[in-house]
Order: sequence, then structure tokens, then C-alpha cells
Amino acid sequence: MSNYTVESFTVENNTNNDGVNLRTRLFKPESGSEGKDENFGIVLVHPYSILGGSQGLLKGIASALASHGYVAVTFDMRGVGSSTGRSSITGFAEIKDVVAVCNWVCNHLSLNRILLVGSSAGAPIAGSAVDQIEQIIGYVSIGYPFGITASILFGRHHKAILQSPKPKLFIMGTEDGFTSVNQLKKKLKSAAGRVETHLIDGVGHFQMEGLGYDAHMVDLIIKFIASL
Repeated sequence: MSNYTVESFTVENNTNNDGVNLRTRLFKPESGSEGKDENFGIVLVHPYSILGGSQGLLKGIASALASHGYVAVTFDMRGVGSSTGRSSITGFAEIKDVVAVCNWVCNHLSLNRILLVGSSAGAPIAGSAVDQIEQIIGYVSIGYPFGITASILFGRHHKAILQSPKPKLFIMGTEDGFTSVNQLKKKLKSAAGRVETHLIDGVGHFQMEGLGYDAHMVDLIIKFIASL
């Protein structure tokens, strides 16, 4: 029997009169979960919408975080699943979706500390939102696509996360097809604030997104939370 519940909501993104409705899931620990900060939550941003990314890919991580006593929130960005609107190629419109969900988490769940987690193309999108919400206290990237080809689409997102003073953790497989270990290290040399990397030996980009690595991701996220 699980020790958490899942509730579905629709979050309205009215930024710039966007009028986009975002299908959102709240993974909530049972009340009385020991010793966890009740004012803290984790918002997870899914991989590239155009390649079939959706919040369903983050269900394993979110449910495991909830079973460890953390409030976790996933959502479908615009144009995905039941969310309205149209996906963008570069992920700039989707930054507003991340901001809208984080604001909803603060206002409706009364949480004042958020960890933002982005997976694959969700990492640059989340990274661009980090300094737009005061309550975000840290950032975790799972397979940030820093490589040259991926940068054609997502290069304009890099500056926001690299310049943010907030603590950040970059998790990547050493066989990531989008970003080499050298490319990651080179990019992070210029990063502000506290920067940590965790490399998973011999693992590729999509392999790390798979269910087989969810428990490993959760473990790394929880350790990072403890350091904040």
C-alpha cells in the first residue's frame, strides 16, 4: 500500500494573457510523514514536448519522492496531453508554464521553498525559470543538453542557469549522446554559485531517463535537498 496520494489539478497560466491550462499532478505524502519540511516542495519539468515528453515520464521519480515524505508536482507543458496551447520548438513559451506552476504551488499549497528539477530538454526550460521565482532555492538537472547540436534549440537558455547564484546539481551519463563530459565541464566552469556534478558511468541520455534509473535519481535529489 502506498504512503502517498495523487491528485489532479488544472493550473491556469494567464501570463501575458496566455490563457493556457496546464494539467498538473500533486504527489502528496500521507500526513505525519516524519521530519520533512512541510513548507518545501519539488516541481519536476518533463523532457522535450515535441519528442513525446510528458509528465508521465516523471511519475516514477515523483511517486518515490512522495513516498520519502516530499511533496512533488508534475505537469504537462502547453500542447501536451490535456494541457491546452501549442508547444514551442525552443522551449521559451514553456518557461511561463514552469513559472505558473511554481506560483500555484506557493499560493495553493502554501509552500515557500521549491526545488526545481528538469529532465532532458526540461532542464534548460527549468533553468530559465529558476531566478523568476524567489521561492526556488535550488535546481537539479537530469541530462541537460549542452552539446553543440542541442544548443541550436536550447542555447539561449544556458545563460540564465549559469548566471544564477542558486545551488545547482547537474546529473549526466558519461555516454550522453547530446553532451560530452568535456562539454559539460567546460560550460560549468563559468557557472555562478554552488555547482555540483554527478556523472553516471557508461549510461546514455535516454537510458538515464528510463524507469531503471528513477531510484538513483531520487537518491541523488534527496541528498542534494539535505545539503540546501
